[in-house]
Amino acid sequence: MSANAPNPSHIMQIGMGFLASKTVLSAVELGVFATLGKGAMRGEDLRQRLQLHPRSAADFLDALVALGFLTREGDGAAAAYSNAPDAAAFLDPASPTYLGGILLMANRRLYRFWAGLTEALRTREPQNESKGGDGDLFAKLYADPKALEEFMDAMAGVQLGNFAALAEKFDFSRYQTCCDVGGASGALSIAVARRHPNLRCISFDLPQVRPVAERKIAASGLDQIEFRAGNFMTDELPSADVVTMGNILHDWGTATKEMLIAKAYAALPVGGAFIAIENIIDDGRRENAFGLLMSLNMLIETKDGYDYTFAQFDGWCRKAGFEKTERIPLAGPASAAVAYK
Repeated sequence: MSANAPNPSHIMQIGMGFLASKTVLSAVELGVFATLGKGAMRGEDLRQRLQLHPRSAADFLDALVALGFLTREGDGAAAAYSNAPDAAAFLDPASPTYLGGILLMANRRLYRFWAGLTEALRTREPQNESKGGDGDLFAKLYADPKALEEFMDAMAGVQLGNFAALAEKFDFSRYQTCCDVGGASGALSIAVARRHPNLRCISFDLPQVRPVAERKIAASGLDQIEFRAGNFMTDELPSADVVTMGNILHDWGTATKEMLIAKAYAALPVGGAFIAIENIIDDGRRENAFGLLMSLNMLIETKDGYDYTFAQFDGWCRKAGFEKTERIPLAGPASAAVAYK
């Protein structure tokens, strides 16, 4: 076959990608990586611990080996399985860099909701718990404390790398205060305050979040973080030298995006900075596939939300009065879009 001849491999990999995805999601749900976090196990012992039926347990575990999530020493009945390095770092709940919460949420919620993508593309209607109602995902999440904490843990886990990168790459040394709007469990404030101990941080979110946020903040051992209750849709934002929003703007339509940016502008002093941490889509809309797929996820999850390009962010911020903007690459497909007053 010529090197330039059409090849179906990519088509099959993407088109049937849900097979690999659900295998990994089920592994997280079953506790494979948590169990192996305690050390290597023989296949039969692992099967019994996970309560798997004998028929396909070996296929399941060996598929995880072939996908790069597990390693295996030996063959057959004597084989012993271990977490691969990336799985040990990111999928073992005992790891400080654990991000499996987002995969738990994907398994329990998003996987089945995405079955409705075709309908959503034709109707614009969300396909999640709010389907057939008012489309307000957040009202339903915030009404269920267990679901809310799961959602907060998922969002915190997937953003930890981005928050750590922001704390390193953005020059917080010029500022004294930072307010994280929609701060959820306080993960951004914790990451920034740990790296910049002279910075006072406010984690701003709805009152329902307070118990989880204050527990997480107390566990961090950092005393320069304050949880402050409020509603960023109806209240003015707390004044601070830096205002951050992690995965907030993409939840809303253009008018609400502009309203929130205007609120951030009003909360800042001259010289202050507004930072949006998102999977910013490249201006040509050709490269950041994850950002584009996340925008489709906003179609599944929200009435009007979408992810956006840096050029769009720049336009909204200049309309609000900001003087200049910049984009700081973070972890993977994510960026910090920064606007200076």
